[in-house]
Amino acid sequence: MALCDGLGGAELAAFHDIGRRRRLSAGQAFGWSGDPASHCANLVSGVLKVSRVEADGGVQIVGLLYPGDFVGALFAERCTDTIAALSDADLCVYPCLPLEALLARHPAAGRLLLRRTMATLAEVRRWMPMLARARAEARVAALLLDMARRGEAERDATFRLPLSRGAMAEALGLAVETVSRHMTAFQQDGLIALSGLRGVRLLDRARLAGIAG
Repeated sequence: MALCDGLGGAELAAFHDIGRRRRLSAGQAFGWSGDPASHCANLVSGVLKVSRVEADGGVQIVGLLYPGDFVGALFAERCTDTIAALSDADLCVYPCLPLEALLARHPAAGRLLLRRTMATLAEVRRWMPMLARARAEARVAALLLDMARRGEAERDATFRLPLSRGAMAEALGLAVETVSRHMTAFQQDGLIALSGLRGVRLLDRARLAGIAG
């Protein structure tokens, strides 16, 4: 559920007064690690990646954000992670200080935002075990299941991939050719059916889950 979907009339009007829409192109950053934490947002469409610089200087993707997720952090001086678009994205953006003041005036909106923020954090934490899997096919299977679940796939498990093969490879730390090879293998093994550039139908969730571990 997107943040604004759960607001009453007064709270919704107050959010609209301080919010604005922003479009991000694939690859464009919403915020960089170490920057002042001046804005946060609710993701309306698209997929964002959350990445973090490790002690050795390497960059690790630590989570993905989907529509309805809360982006950024309130009550923080600086951004701890870099957040960038894996696909073209649309966001409702709010300046942090006015939003913090709004939440103080509207406790119900504050409780709703807390639930949304905790839900987003829980989803990001799901990402770490996926990336820790050594086998490439396990990562690809887990990402397919995650995208189907987060994308609210229909009863027949049909959904549209929100990411290109290149973006999937970037998210998983794999080569594009590796992702394409495993997608083709899953199709040949009867686990998925592909249609067009982005259409996917999960034919055997149980076997995919077994591969994902």
